[in-house]
Amino acid sequence: MGEKSAQKKKHILDKARVVFSEKGYKNVTMKDIVDVCDISRGGLYLYFSSTEELFLAVLDNEFDEDDEEAVAAALSGEASAGDMLALFLKEQKKSILRKKNNITIATYEYFFNHKVSSKDNPLKKQFNTAVTIVEKLVENGIENGEFYCENPLGFARNLMYVVEGLKIMSKTCSISEEAIDNELMYILEGLVPEE
Repeated sequence: MGEKSAQKKKHILDKARVVFSEKGYKNVTMKDIVDVCDISRGGLYLYFSSTEELFLAVLDNEFDEDDEEAVAAALSGEASAGDMLALFLKEQKKSILRKKNNITIATYEYFFNHKVSSKDNPLKKQFNTAVTIVEKLVENGIENGEFYCENPLGFARNLMYVVEGLKIMSKTCSISEEAIDNELMYILEGLVPEE
């Protein structure tokens, strides 16, 4: 794909992300994307054949960028494990509380209505990447005496299940920032070494 073609595809993905965040998944049509991108239908269909293909590309694009940076940072060891875990949770909290330009509802709409194999599921990939990041941070924290945890993988999964639950709660019910902090702190208390 040439430079101009790659830029056009990125433009379509960026604009489509905004539309999906505003309308969800099921209410978006290819015409919506044509209108917001100010391109012809044929121009759009050169890149994407359906809203499903476009939505999955938006998800892949979003998760790939975030995942690569986060894994590299988690494994670099430049900051303390506690600081890195705090930064990771701060980003998760921002995602939970984000109202604008948030595709969480569209993502859940899509996956509730489409059966996707675990291997091809970008949501599962994102979850597993987050678990790996937390697991590595906890292992690093154990090695340098910051944390105590007998099962870093179990802790990481548990934490990410809580985060996913908070994401759903924030979109379906109102949940305060204080409630989010309390839930995350409750989980994190299990990492503090006993004196």
